[in-house]
Amino acid sequence: MSKVEFKPGNMLYPLPVIMVTVSDRSGKSNIITLAWAGTINSDPPMISISVRKERFSYPMLIESGEFCVNLTNADTVFGMDLCGVKSGRDTDKWKATGFTPKPCKIIKAPMIDECPVCIECVVKKHEDLGTHTIFYGEVVAVHADEKYMDENGRFHFEDSDPVAYSHGKYYTLGKELGKFGYSVQKKNK
Repeated sequence: MSKVEFKPGNMLYPLPVIMVTVSDRSGKSNIITLAWAGTINSDPPMISISVRKERFSYPMLIESGEFCVNLTNADTVFGMDLCGVKSGRDTDKWKATGFTPKPCKIIKAPMIDECPVCIECVVKKHEDLGTHTIFYGEVVAVHADEKYMDENGRFHFEDSDPVAYSHGKYYTLGKELGKFGYSVQKKNK
């Protein structure tokens, strides 16, 4: 297989595309769409998000030290895109998208009721990396839409039609190809 060489850059695709909700001390909240996010620790559970300093939500993150990660799906993709291209300086994103702010259990920022999973986080540390600041958030509460729960209490996020981002486009996840460990699983004879 031949390869084409590119200049160094971020080619890690696909990425989860999320909406992050934040609020300031007065209670004004905003929604920011991000694709630079990920799981960074199991115990305690932690998530990272990377945000440019010039984004409207940045001072809210610094001031409040908390955020809510709202996972997206096909039903929320239009509003999710709008929240990524419009600034909270000029647009009330709650009104523009029709999303419903719902109080979180622990943090002051609201969650987006229409999202299948909402993850409350408290910032433990942040670091300036250059163009972005990375925020390390400890997960303090998780909320999952009960319509994706089965009779055994297992959550089926895949049934929500989750969204990924790759090279400027949004995709829903395709068919299942295997499960963790299937390559070494013993075959039944």
